Amino acid sequence: MERRDQRIAYGETLVELGAENPNVVVLEADLGKSTMSALFQAKYPDRYFEMGIAEANMVSTAAGLAASGKIAFCSTFAVFASGRAYDQIRQTVAIGKLNVKICGSSSGLSDYGDGSTHQSVEDIALMTAIPNVTVFAPADAGEVCDVVRAAAEIEGPVYIRVVRNALPVYTNREFNRGKLFTLKSGGDAAIIAHGAMIEEAMNAADILESKGVSAAVINACTMKPFDSEGVVEISKKVKAIVTAEDHSRIGGLASHVAFALRKSATPMDYVAVEDRFGQSACSVKELFVHYGLTADSIVERVIALLK
Repeated sequence: MERRDQRIAYGETLVELGAENPNVVVLEADLGKSTMSALFQAKYPDRYFEMGIAEANMVSTAAGLAASGKIAFCSTFAVFASGRAYDQIRQTVAIGKLNVKICGSSSGLSDYGDGSTHQSVEDIALMTAIPNVTVFAPADAGEVCDVVRAAAEIEGPVYIRVVRNALPVYTNREFNRGKLFTLKSGGDAAIIAHGAMIEEAMNAADILESKGVSAAVINACTMKPFDSEGVVEISKKVKAIVTAEDHSRIGGLASHVAFALRKSATPMDYVAVEDRFGQSACSVKELFVHYGLTADSIVERVIALLK
C-alpha cells in the first residue's frame, strides 16, 4: 500500500491554511525540521515563531497570540508538548478556552532511537483529562490533513497526535470528527484502534479472516470527545471487542472503550503498552514486537474472547 509521512502532511496542511487564512500562525520548539512545521516557515517566515527549546514559553506565547485573534499552531515532540508544557496548557490555554492547536509529533513509540525520555506513551491520557481540549489521533497522512483543518475550525484548544514513521493510507472519505469510522466490516469481533496501530489491526483482520473469523476494524481518530455511543452500538453487533494502541493501557483507548462498555455484556480486551516506559531500539517494528503491539497479539486476544 501507499505509505505517507504524517509529519509532512502536517507541514503541508499548515502551508495550505496559511494561504487561506492570514490569522494562522505557527510556533516551534527547535524541532521544525522534524515536525515539518519548517515548511510553513519557508513560506510564511513573518508568521513563524521559533521559540527554541522552551516548550512552556512556546505555549504561553501561543496563548497570547490566540487571545489577540490568531489561530496558533504549536509543534514539538509529543512527550514535550504534553509534559513540559502541561501547566501552561491546563492553566492558560484550556481554562481560557484559547484557540491554540498543539501538535504532538513523534508520538508513542515512533521515536524508537531516543528511548524512554522521548517516547510518549501517556500523552493521550494527559490531554484527554484536561477539560475543553479536543484530542485527535489520526490513522494516516490523509487523516492528519483532515484533523489539522478541523483544528483550525474548532474554537478552543486542540491536541493532535502524529507519529514519526510513514503509515499506510487507509482513509479516503469525508472526515466526521467525533465519530468512530469503520475501515473494514465484520460480524464476529471488532478491533478498535487509532494511529500506527490501524495497520496492525487491518493485518489482524486479514489473519482472522483466514481462520474463518469476521472482524471489523474501527478507527477511533477522535479521542475526545470520545464516541462512547458508537462503541455501544458496535458492541450490539459483535461478540467481542479488542482495542489496539501504541499508548499506555491506562487513560488511553482501552480505558475509554472499557468505560463506554461498563453496562454492556460484550467482552473486551486490549493490546497496549502496559504500565511501563519505552526504550531504545533499531526500529519501530522491534519495539512493537517487544511490547506485544502486533497483529498476532490482536488475533490472540480476539480468538480468546470468542472462545
